[in-house]
This record gives sequence, C-alpha cells and structure tokens, in this order.
Amino acid sequence: MNKDIFVIVEQRAGHIQKVTYELIGEATKLAKDLGEEVVVVLLGKGITDQAQTLIQYGAAKVLVVDNPVLEHYTTEPYAKAIHYIIKKFTPNIVLYGASSIGRDVAPRVAGRVHTGLTADCTGLAIDPETKLLMMTRPAFGGNIMATIVCRKYRPQMATVRPGVMAMPTKDASRKGEIIQVDAGLTKADMNVEIMEVVKSKQKVVDITEAKVLVSGGRGVGGPEGYEPLRKLAAQLGGEVSSSRIGVDSGWIEKSRQVGQTGKTVRPNLYLACGISGAIQHLAGMEDSEFIVAINKDETCPMMKLADLGVVGDLKLIVPKLTQAIADYRAKQKV
Repeated sequence: MNKDIFVIVEQRAGHIQKVTYELIGEATKLAKDLGEEVVVVLLGKGITDQAQTLIQYGAAKVLVVDNPVLEHYTTEPYAKAIHYIIKKFTPNIVLYGASSIGRDVAPRVAGRVHTGLTADCTGLAIDPETKLLMMTRPAFGGNIMATIVCRKYRPQMATVRPGVMAMPTKDASRKGEIIQVDAGLTKADMNVEIMEVVKSKQKVVDITEAKVLVSGGRGVGGPEGYEPLRKLAAQLGGEVSSSRIGVDSGWIEKSRQVGQTGKTVRPNLYLACGISGAIQHLAGMEDSEFIVAINKDETCPMMKLADLGVVGDLKLIVPKLTQAIADYRAKQKV
C-alpha cells in the first residue's frame, strides 16, 4: 500500500534551496488531510548533516542517500537513486521543485515507475472524498487553471513552482528519524563526466526574495522606461521586476520576469506600473501582501486585484512618487 508524502530535496553545492522548505510546508498540510507523514529524500555527497534542519522544518523522516557520485547533479545517478527510493518505500505522493533540476529528473522518474506527472503546479489539495491529490496548474497559455488527478497509478507526482507555497516556521525542538539508504550507486552510473564547474560571475537577482517589487509592463514603453522604476525601487529598498512583454521585447533580463513563464513572487509590497494584468502575470504575483497599480486604464484586471489603484500616466506619477518618498525620508533624518 502506498503511503506518505515524499519531498525530493533540491540542493546545490551542499546548500538546500528554498523551494525544498516550501514543499515541506505544503506537504505537512496535505499529510494532515491524509493522516500520513512527510518524508524528505536528501541526495548528495557529505550531505547528512543537513538532515536535522529538514526535520526542524517539518519532516518526520529523512531518507539520506550520501554517495560521491551525487556530489553534483547529473540526471542518471539522481534518477536511479529516486527510483530506488520509490520502489523500496512506496510513497503515495512525491513532490519536486519545478526548477531546472526538478524539471529534468521528475519526468524521467515518472517514466521509470510508470506513473503520471503534473508539471509547474501552483496549487495542491486533497479531495476530501476520494483522498486523491488535486494538482492545479495554468493551462492553454495560462487562460485557464486546470486541476489534474492521477486516479490509477502511484505515486502521484508533481513539480511545484518555487515561491508559490509559503515558507514553514522552523522549530528547533522538533524530533524526527534519519535513515541512511544505500541505493546501489557506483561510478558506472555516471554516464556524463563533469570536467569543471564554472560559476557565473554575474550576480543574478532573485526577485522571489525581495520584500518590495516595482514591476513594469507594456506601459513603460521601452528599456529606458525601467530607469524611473529602478529609482523608485531604490528609495523603497526593493527590486525591479517585469511582466512578460518586457522580457520578450528585450527591455529587461529574463531573471526579473514575474508570471506563469517567469517567477512566482509574494512580496510585502508589489507596485504594478503599466501592467494591465493578464492572467499569466496575475498567477505569479496575486499573493503579494499589498498591491498598488498605476495605470491609465481604471478597468484593467490589475486595478481590480490591487489594494490601491492610481489612475494616470506612470511616466508622470512614478517620478513624483519617488521624490515624495525621498523628501519624506529626508525629513525623518532631521
């Protein structure tokens, strides 16, 4: 019988990624509805000391596969190890982060265990009657939200977008079980040889970590239109982000895109400047704590979602808002 919710840890260079903790928090909620436990699968080299932290965030058990061939992510050893874990422990549900790693390994594992996989989920829930996992994701270009279930095969599997789920609270007093697992990995499983790991010197801003985002859309008019937004973001101690049009037009880098094909964010303050609010964009920021919309069109979807709407030309409003904040801060220092 398949039982428990398994979370596959994503770690890079021994550092556990935030999406793992988000998945543990969500898995804890799902597990309560099923009367099951959250089991976390930790793969890597010299990684065992990280297991206790995973317990403190909500794991009841941590299955550790500590092996030299898992030092860096490569598809075959990771897929083989996860496949072994699933066959041995028969989980009911398996969750992965929808990152470059999760998107690579999850479908390969699904193929090996002969089950389904719902990719890029933005919502998970348990059907109270059937106890099936309801996996929700944007479909048809983001124009609808589809809820998918896997009725006949196990485990039920999904990749979940980073930033969608809330971070759980760490509890240093939590206790759990750490289990070492030998998945039978050898050097022969390394069908790709890593010659060198070269880290990018360019610092990529992670907008999912920002508490304040000033986001621009079609209304900024071009790459120069983001400069006033950068000045406003600097006054607020935040970062600049964008809707898809800015990235597709080459106005701003891809790492700053918010939305279905970008990143999901939940800052304390989200300023949407010249963004009409297509459903693809709203899916990536609708959980922001406070939303301010600046737009000429008072009937656009973003205005309906916003906590505060400012009707007018952002090219006039943003500089005045920036100056007003600067003046206010100057007075506070006097």
